[in-house]
Amino acid sequence: MTPSTVLAANPAADLQHPTLSVRNLTTSFKSGGGWKSVVRDMSFDIEPRKTVAIVGESGSGKSVTSLSIMRLLDPEASRVEGQVLLDGVDLTTLSEREMRQVRGNRISMIFQEPMTSLNPIFPIGRQIAEALLVHSDISRAEAEKEVIHLLEKVRIPNAKSRLDAYPHQFSGGMRQRVMIAMALAAKPKLLIADEPTTALDVTIQGQILDLIKTLQEEEDMSVLFITHDMGVVAEVADETVVMFRGDAVENGPTADIFHQGRHPYTRALLSAVPRLGSMAGSRLPQRFPQIDIESGAELPAEPVTDTVAADSKPILDVRALTTRFDIHGGGILNRKTGAVHAVENISFDLFEGETLSLVGESGCGKSTTGRSITRLVQPTSGEITVDGYDVMKLDNAELRKMRRSVQMVFQDPYASLNPRMSIGNAIMEPFIQHRLGSRADASDKAAALMQKVGLSPDMMQRFPHEFSGGQRQRIAIARALMLDPKVIVADEAVSALDVSIKAQVCNLLLDLQQSLNIAFLFISHDMAVVERVSHRVAVMYLGEIVEIGPRAAIFENPQHSYTKKLMESVPLPDPARRNLRRGMSVDELKSPIRPLGYTVEPRRYRTVSPGHLVQAE
Repeated sequence: MTPSTVLAANPAADLQHPTLSVRNLTTSFKSGGGWKSVVRDMSFDIEPRKTVAIVGESGSGKSVTSLSIMRLLDPEASRVEGQVLLDGVDLTTLSEREMRQVRGNRISMIFQEPMTSLNPIFPIGRQIAEALLVHSDISRAEAEKEVIHLLEKVRIPNAKSRLDAYPHQFSGGMRQRVMIAMALAAKPKLLIADEPTTALDVTIQGQILDLIKTLQEEEDMSVLFITHDMGVVAEVADETVVMFRGDAVENGPTADIFHQGRHPYTRALLSAVPRLGSMAGSRLPQRFPQIDIESGAELPAEPVTDTVAADSKPILDVRALTTRFDIHGGGILNRKTGAVHAVENISFDLFEGETLSLVGESGCGKSTTGRSITRLVQPTSGEITVDGYDVMKLDNAELRKMRRSVQMVFQDPYASLNPRMSIGNAIMEPFIQHRLGSRADASDKAAALMQKVGLSPDMMQRFPHEFSGGQRQRIAIARALMLDPKVIVADEAVSALDVSIKAQVCNLLLDLQQSLNIAFLFISHDMAVVERVSHRVAVMYLGEIVEIGPRAAIFENPQHSYTKKLMESVPLPDPARRNLRRGMSVDELKSPIRPLGYTVEPRRYRTVSPGHLVQAE
């Protein structure tokens, strides 16, 4: 009997062994003339119907561990040692043909970005059916019935009518549901979920976590959950493995890891996690605590002082801002058929030294708002005043001058830095383009700003690819500071960063505000981070501000149903307060597309408390 036959025909194995047992797993890659280990002596068990989370930051080795288990690494460029026992059978001893029978049949895997895993040119029904036909002896008609059943199981509404839909016709959350349906096609005993919710909005993330937990119970599956998000770990994991630089530094019950973590890195990771509600009673933003990874000692942090003067005037004033994008039907006439109401009649102001956060899910209009203020996109109507400039009336030369006062920092600094330009030249570029001084002046200022953002001026000759994501974001911030702006629009500036780096960059922004009195328009979907850094918060939904007010008022007394929904969806980094069973909602963010002739009804707001306004529902 071959190993794959044992796997397929030994149901008693489920009771005799852990579903998965990893022993002394070491994975190395070719490097120069030798081998470099990126995972070392990894050992853990996953019991039947249990969830184990591997948590760590980028480069810790957690995804390499999952690829090693699945035998998906290039055998010419990698070397995997140790044992990977699935129901007692060592997968490292199987032939590639036998391993193909295991993948998708006994073990299935879902990834971070389903759009890269789904074939864009085939309907989703066909793709799931192919997975069924590979592993089951059934007809195409039977496969189609099973596909409908699987789509219903993952709570896709009107499953039968969606069989012929293509991946691009689904939202991110629905595409992830399709991937889960495909993974469940052969009824696997182990599901490996590699960062399956990282690219999703917080409310959709909550739905997917609930779905995986529900399906685990329905299908008697074990789950290996790979993530960098400690809030997600607290919600889903029975056991947790903490990885740091290729080593499993801590391993045990999730509650013990969170409440009695011994390793300095575990404590550092937990200290950097923003905890919703931790700011109760505090009026001002607060720095994240920082813990030394080597010693575990908490580093002292200076208290934050109030940077918004009582007599301060708005540095940014936005009134009735509307930004719409026309939709055309194509064809010979290419007639206008409708419009995307990206931003609809919003008003707010921003004071010197203040942080106002715009928060909401993808598609709510928050990034378009930031780009409209700087006229990187052209607003349809409204009034924007920045540092005395009437932005809507500026010609190109005046607009260029105004942008000295308002700078933007984007989510992906690698995309906004020229890969062929040294970072010293990249930081100096706006200063030189605006002719604010000599090249020597620019170099001196760039060196000073590099020090201010925590980088050595000796690095100025290096190129963007030589830096980590957090360092590149510091470079982007230094570049923005070269023009001495009054306002920085931080558009998801920390969203792509690991949790400890995110905490460091947030602390840097607070430090800059304390020393330079900069105002920040902080655009984010991360409610826990927003609570930490904000003076005021505006919640956006379908292009409109539905609630705005002081940070404490929004977080301690939310009024709008959408604000409450955002709060409830945030994973809590505490296993004792698991927020599972929120209900298997499949609600998606409604479309902001409106037909020709659509009339927007005027909105009314009521005052809850001074400065706290909520849209009538």
